[in-house]
Amino acid sequence: MEVRRLRILREFADRGSVGAVADALKLTPSAVSQQLKVLARESGIDLLEQDGRGVRLTDAGRALVLRADEVIAAVDRAQDEMASRRGSSVGSVRVAMFPSATALVLPRLLTVMYESGIEIVATDIDLTYPEAPDLLPDHDLVLTHRDERAPAIASPRVTVEPLMREPIDVVVPPGHRLADQRTVAVDDLADEDWISVRGGFPVDDVLLSLATVTGVQPRITHRINDFTAIEALVADGHGIALLPRFAVRNPDVHRLILSGVRAARQYDLVHRPEALRRPAIRSVADGLREVVTTWAG
Repeated sequence: MEVRRLRILREFADRGSVGAVADALKLTPSAVSQQLKVLARESGIDLLEQDGRGVRLTDAGRALVLRADEVIAAVDRAQDEMASRRGSSVGSVRVAMFPSATALVLPRLLTVMYESGIEIVATDIDLTYPEAPDLLPDHDLVLTHRDERAPAIASPRVTVEPLMREPIDVVVPPGHRLADQRTVAVDDLADEDWISVRGGFPVDDVLLSLATVTGVQPRITHRINDFTAIEALVADGHGIALLPRFAVRNPDVHRLILSGVRAARQYDLVHRPEALRRPAIRSVADGLREVVTTWAG
């Protein structure tokens, strides 16, 4: 089996359609289909089956994808080693982060990795936690977040490493009835106008968890994913909000620590199981761990 065909199979597993694979690899759909057919002949078993108008992997196809991951990882490591022996560049590492982590983590990560010779290609992408594995076809490392009560992603093709717990606090405007307090009980927040993020993101998940505790559904007046915009709205008295502790920057809002409940988002580093065997990716992952200890400690 050629590694090139195994890469195409893996791309199909990641992207879900022949057309998406063709776009990603700059091939025609017919060329992708032909390579998958050749791979099926080489393996002696059907790898794809009809699924409506499209095709999907068979059980045998999914099993071969797991082995393809291992083969491709071994080839990539061999190429890295040969490049190192030639004295070539150590290469680049593609990193995806959610926007607030980009502001918090990326500047320090670039500083920590400055003398490594590794090029970090960073992208901020605002996806919900279950969508994080969808970024792995195009990124080596994905820094994502979830409500600490939510289960971690479970997949044989994905490794999840918890990096940091960030408490979530309440922010209120100046002059608010609670603004002179340092802490606040959940029951004291029942009759408030809330500014939250869109559904499916950790802050909104925490707000729903608090609603379960109080038995009162929050009155959400706006849904905005930009924390800077949320802070500005709170500062001008348009509601209160839950915000991750290290994301609060606006001096015109007052931060309250929730008492009696645990509320936090969990930072997770997501990657392929074999990814950290490549020296450059492992070095960047180590750099991320070093950076987050600044806050986690």
